[in-house]
Formats: sequence, structure tokens, C-alpha cells
Amino acid sequence: MLRLKVLVSVVPLAIVALFARSEFLGGPRPCIEIAGTSVQIAALSWEAHHHVSFTSDPSRATVRVQIADSAEAADFAVIDDIDTAEAGACESNTPPRLVAISRKPSGSDPVIYLSRDGPADYSIFVSSKTFSLLDAAALLVGARGERHRIQAASL
Repeated sequence: MLRLKVLVSVVPLAIVALFARSEFLGGPRPCIEIAGTSVQIAALSWEAHHHVSFTSDPSRATVRVQIADSAEAADFAVIDDIDTAEAGACESNTPPRLVAISRKPSGSDPVIYLSRDGPADYSIFVSSKTFSLLDAAALLVGARGERHRIQAASL
């Protein structure tokens, strides 16, 4: 009977811990601000407002993102040389738009082809301790909320 009481008291704590995990995991997540709206990588997939995915097959892509060699050549650049995210870097009066990188995209989600070769819909440059190339591409495409089929001529 004591084991049952312990089990009954532990199960609610485990559930609370699972949901609290999204707030306490690994510190700040990559975040950008575009046109007064902050866009952040979601800690948990089901929290996200938008989902994006990546492909290594350019024919499956709906958005192409080129990795630029310099910040000047990029549409979007992330450069930092600090160990922690700047306090308040993405603070806003409204909750951030959350973007998740999905392994199994739905038909309406953007599929990103990330490459050093052009042509591309966007170009990015990343030199960061907190952002990966995938994070930057996902945030940019997620912030734009666009999904369009790349023309066959651009492949």
C-alpha cells in the first residue's frame, strides 16, 4: 500500500517536471526580432506556431537558403562573440512566434534546402556561439512565414 501512495504522489510530479522542462532547458534559445516581432526556436515541437524542415534534395525544397561567405553578402547575418545570449535581446511586449525544426513535415510546412551554391531565396551568414546555420535558416524562414515552390529553372 505504501508503494501505491508513493507512486500516486510521484506521477503528478513527473508530469509537472515534463512541462516545466520547456522553461528550464539549456538557457536561452536562438531568437531574432523582425519588424517588432520576436521569433524563437521552440524548446518543444508541440509549442511551435510554425514548423520547418530541411532536405538534402533540392528538388524537394520549397525554400532555398544559401550560406554566404561574408556578412556583407548575406540577406541575414548572425554574428556574436559572447558566451551567453545578451539579456533582453529578444524581449517584446508580445509572446515570441515559436518555430520548430521538424523531422516529419506536413505538406504545408516550408522545406529548406541549405547550400553554399546559388541561386537562393535567401542568403545567411552565421558566426555565432549560440546559433547554428540550421537555427538561423529556420528562424528566417519561420519569421517570413512563406512557403513557395522554387521554380524548376532555379535548380
